[in-house]
Amino acid sequence: MLDIKFVQENKELVKENIRKKFQEEKLPLVDEVIEMNERIKELKLNGDLLRQERNAISDEIGVLFREQKVEEANQKKQRVVEINQQLEGIEQEEKELSVCLREKMMVIPQIIDASVPVGKDDQENVEIERFGDPVVPSYEIPYHADICENLGGLDKESAGRTSGNGFYYLVGDIARLHEAMIAYARDFMIEKGFTYCIPPFMIRSDVVTGVMSFAEMDAMMYKIEGEDLYLIGTSEHSMIGKFKGQLIDEKKLPIAMTSYSPCFRKEVGAHGLEERGLYRVHQFEKQEMVVLCKPEEAMDWYDKMWSYTVEFFRNLDVPVRTLECCSGDLADLKVKSCDVEAWSPRQQKYFEVGSCSTLGDAQARRLGIKMKTESGNQYLATLNNTVVASPRGLIGVIENNYQEDGSIKVPKVLQPYMGGLEIISRK
Repeated sequence: MLDIKFVQENKELVKENIRKKFQEEKLPLVDEVIEMNERIKELKLNGDLLRQERNAISDEIGVLFREQKVEEANQKKQRVVEINQQLEGIEQEEKELSVCLREKMMVIPQIIDASVPVGKDDQENVEIERFGDPVVPSYEIPYHADICENLGGLDKESAGRTSGNGFYYLVGDIARLHEAMIAYARDFMIEKGFTYCIPPFMIRSDVVTGVMSFAEMDAMMYKIEGEDLYLIGTSEHSMIGKFKGQLIDEKKLPIAMTSYSPCFRKEVGAHGLEERGLYRVHQFEKQEMVVLCKPEEAMDWYDKMWSYTVEFFRNLDVPVRTLECCSGDLADLKVKSCDVEAWSPRQQKYFEVGSCSTLGDAQARRLGIKMKTESGNQYLATLNNTVVASPRGLIGVIENNYQEDGSIKVPKVLQPYMGGLEIISRK
C-alpha cells in the first residue's frame, strides 16, 4: 500500500505505474483517493475548529454561571449541543471516508522497480541466467506419477476416496525423499545464518489482507467456517504477521528467518488440478525464507535470496534457470520478483519451483511494522523466497536423477537424511 502523500505528490508516476501493469481500470482510483484525502483533511480541520469553539464556550459558560448569568449561560450551552451534533456528523463522515480511502489505496499497486521488464503476463517474463546443463538422457523418462507409482511411492486413488482430487499419499522411500528435501532445506538455510521457525498454520483475516491482495486471497485461501481464521497458503503469511504492529529497533535488523509449514491452496482460476500428477495440488509442504530489513538493503537481500534457491537445487543435481517476472505478472504488492525454474528432462523445458520477491514497505505499511531509527520511526522492507516447495520440487529431483532401470539416484546431500540410502528402487 502506497503512502497517500506519495500519491498526491507523484500522481502521474502512480498512473504510469498502473499502465505498466496493464490495469487501466484502476487509473480513476488515483484521482478518487486524492479527492477523498482532501475531503478528510477538510473534515479534520472543521472538526478541530468546532472543538476549539466548544472549549472556548465551555470556559465562557463557567464564567457566566459564576456571575449568575444563567439565561446567557444556557444559550451558550445550546450552542455546545449544536456543535456536538455537527461533530458527530463530521466524525461519522470522516470515519466512513477513511475506511473507503484505505480500501481504495490497497488496490493501487506498489511502484515496481525500474529494472522490471514491461509485459502483459507470464508469457512475457524474461530469462536471466541458467545454472547447470539441461541434459536429456538417451532413455525415456516416464511421467513423474508413473515413476513414483512403479516404486510404490504414490497413491492418489486412496487420496481421492478420503479427500478428493488434488490430494495424495506419498509412501515409503518416495515419502522419505520428500521429507529429506525439506529437512536438508532447513539445515541449508540455518547454515546461511537464517533462524529456523515453525509458525502457526492458521491466521486471522487482518493478517491475510496485510500480506496479500484481495484477489489473491479469494483465489488461494481456505476459510475456517465460523471463525476468523484462514489456512495459510505459504508460511510467509504468518511469518510477516508475527511482527504486526511492532516497532523494531533498526539495530536488530536485518531479521532473516527460514520457516517450515504445510500449505493449503484452493487454486481457483489456476490451469486445473492434475488427475494423476503432483505438480498442482491443494496441499504441499514448504521451506520458506523471509527477511525484514532497511529499505536501502532490500535489493542486496533479494539477490542473495534467489541465489540460495539456485544453490539448493544445484546441490540436488537439478539444473535451474532464473526468470524475471514482467510488470503484468507481478502481484500488486511486489516491487520486483523472479522465479527459479527447474529443468524437466521429460518435457524438455523448465517449470517453476520457487519465487523470490521484494515488496518494499507494502506489507509493513499494511500491518503497521516500523523500525525505530535516530531520525524517527519509518516502515521497513520485507522480502520472501521459496527454498523448496514439495512435491513440486520432488518432481525435479526425481526426473533429473531417474535411471534407465527405473530407479532414482538419491542426491549425495540427501543421503544422510535417508539413512545412507543411495538408490531408490522397486522392492
